[in-house]
Amino acid sequence: MSQEFDLVVLGGGTGGYVAAIRASQLGMKVAIVEKEKLGGTCLHRGCIPSKALLRSAEVFATLKESDKYGIVAGEASVDFAKVQVRKEAIVDQLHKGVQYLVKKGKIETFSGFGRVMGPSIFSPQAGAVRIEKENGDQEMIVPRFLLIATGSRPRTLPGLVIDGTQVVTTDEALQWSELPASVTIVGGGVIGIEWASMLADFGVEVTIVEYADRILPLEDEEISKEMARLLKKRKVTILTGAKVLPETLQKDDGSVTVQAETANGIQTCTAQKILVCVGRQGNVENLGLDATEIKVDKGAIVVNEHYQTAESHIYAIGDVIGGLQLAHVASREGILAVEHMAGLKPEPLDAKLVPKCIYGRPEIASVGWTEKEAREHGFSVKVGKFSFKSLGKALIQGENDGFVKLIVDESTNDLLGVHMIGPHVTDLIAEAGLARLLDATPWEIGQAIHPHPTLAEAMMEAALAVDGNAIHI
Repeated sequence: MSQEFDLVVLGGGTGGYVAAIRASQLGMKVAIVEKEKLGGTCLHRGCIPSKALLRSAEVFATLKESDKYGIVAGEASVDFAKVQVRKEAIVDQLHKGVQYLVKKGKIETFSGFGRVMGPSIFSPQAGAVRIEKENGDQEMIVPRFLLIATGSRPRTLPGLVIDGTQVVTTDEALQWSELPASVTIVGGGVIGIEWASMLADFGVEVTIVEYADRILPLEDEEISKEMARLLKKRKVTILTGAKVLPETLQKDDGSVTVQAETANGIQTCTAQKILVCVGRQGNVENLGLDATEIKVDKGAIVVNEHYQTAESHIYAIGDVIGGLQLAHVASREGILAVEHMAGLKPEPLDAKLVPKCIYGRPEIASVGWTEKEAREHGFSVKVGKFSFKSLGKALIQGENDGFVKLIVDESTNDLLGVHMIGPHVTDLIAEAGLARLLDATPWEIGQAIHPHPTLAEAMMEAALAVDGNAIHI
């Protein structure tokens, strides 16, 4: 007899386990099917391990400049084996935490690959799940609701074959036992910039090859320009408007070369490694979706605003539905999907209220419209900016590059977007996110007393600057 559940979640990543916990809170009998480890890509091959490496790189960079703080630390060096040990310890601790939360919620976990079944003797409607275990055994479970949260994997560039050694994705790079002397990074988006910043801080020679006419093409143009300037200052080579030519790939003992077509002619990039960072693609293959009415468009499962597929009792969230491929988005989508299953009528997610973060050095964070987007959508805008160079706490920290920028509707004073580049802005963006959610005006943000000296003062000053009232400009 097959086990029955109110909800079965395919995938135990951030979106999946958060959805399962919320369902448990709502009194559902819940199961998670996961073929690897609870926590998924974010915990084991993405957000957490990469940020642990970024932190070690940041500490190394700070030590190399310790004399400017009056600290004589001697010559700093990197023990990359210990860097990796620290990373793994953090991942392991958080993995145990997720396991505890799932156990606390009385959520049953099944280890194996889950495949969606069409209508059968097990269920008159599509959605029963066949679990294919590593030892070859199979098990069937039947849910009232099914949530697909199978995540994503690194996207590859056609013709540029990943060999796992010289040509790699971030999956392989996270497991490096030693740092290469040089790396060519294909892709100047979020992932590429984080890795470029990290590797440069570790002393690796870095070249970024970006197809668009600027790095971080989805960010506000001023933010993109500032990050490019600061990376170049750290001796990172940046090629933009550059089309990688996979057919030119050549491997030698200890190096790999590829050419890129640019407006200035063919550029040749030679390094010990090529790191491909051209986005991520949803894991929608081999799930058995062809046995259902579920539609897949351009590699993404099609859902409505409540994350329902064409099979109304089957939902999908996270990277498999495209959109903003962020862990915190997947978590919120999972909560909203489960609450909709429970009849709670949650408000649909507004993508323009989602904070986005880039964990390079300096950090970048944003929420809402870019200045260009706002103008293209017909808004007449006014802008307030404040530089960290004018902020006491930033000078104290020794990190005063960057600025905060507010984009405001000139006619209504509505806050349309906030963009930041500078120290710890991935923490500071939370205030901007709350301001957007509560529809705060720049005047209201400026009236909130911000303690001194803090980095948060930059948000207040930028808000005051919208109407020319900033104090420290």
